[in-house]
Amino acid sequence: MVRPQKRFGQHWLQSSRVLGKILQAGALTPEDHVLEIGPGTGVLTRPLLAAAGQVTSVEVDRDAYQALTTTLTHPNWNLILADFLKLDLAALPDPKPNKVVANIPYNITGPILIKLLGTISHPQALPFESLVLLTQAEVASRILASPADKAYGALSLRVQYLAKPEKICHVPPTAFFPPPKVDSTVIRLTPQAPPIPCDCPPLLDELIQLGFATRRKMLINTLKGRVARDVLLNAFQDLNISAQTRAENLDLKTWIQLSNWLDQAGLESVSSDKLLLFGQGQLNRLK
Repeated sequence: MVRPQKRFGQHWLQSSRVLGKILQAGALTPEDHVLEIGPGTGVLTRPLLAAAGQVTSVEVDRDAYQALTTTLTHPNWNLILADFLKLDLAALPDPKPNKVVANIPYNITGPILIKLLGTISHPQALPFESLVLLTQAEVASRILASPADKAYGALSLRVQYLAKPEKICHVPPTAFFPPPKVDSTVIRLTPQAPPIPCDCPPLLDELIQLGFATRRKMLINTLKGRVARDVLLNAFQDLNISAQTRAENLDLKTWIQLSNWLDQAGLESVSSDKLLLFGQGQLNRLK
């Protein structure tokens, strides 16, 4: 039996109830080609193969890969030994996967989301129809949060700019072997256009990062090093934003409106190559 490896963040799902919820959320048909990240022992792979027309599974653990090659065969299954983060999705054979269903390693959730969705500045060129992911509950709460929620932040906005998030179900630690130290959540992300067009996505990305860098400060102060106070006050007045507002008070549509106003006023974005879905502090806490 293949043992879960801590360095790969492996926890084998063993709950048939949760498996059923994941498959239901995937709404798979024989026309679907599913991308699975980290098949492990194949507990999710098998029902995926029964429901979808084709499955591509990417496994970084050589032991798990070798075990799967001897215990599971299917004419419509493509098993790849690779680090998913280094895999060229565009190089996968046609037809390309149109859906993602996966129990992803929690320690690389941020980079996986970026690879699957892209970023505000650089969205995924070939977006998937849907992504059903088993994630850490804390991360899921941030992705799902709205301005009224304590968990609302830069991650909420950056994911929601790219996709509609939905909570499918809560997953307790007992659903896994070995049990993780945190609760988990199954979410579904459906890529879609933002609520209104964004004139300069890199600028929006930058403003969100700056705004939430010190989230308890008023936005007029967090952006003062980037935008002149009088310009920002004019923008707030035109957009009916309170001068006392904080980053956490604005919804996605208002953030885009603010970015568009400042772009039209002549504010240019800086390089956004290093702007990520997760701030570095968040990434460190999830490792």
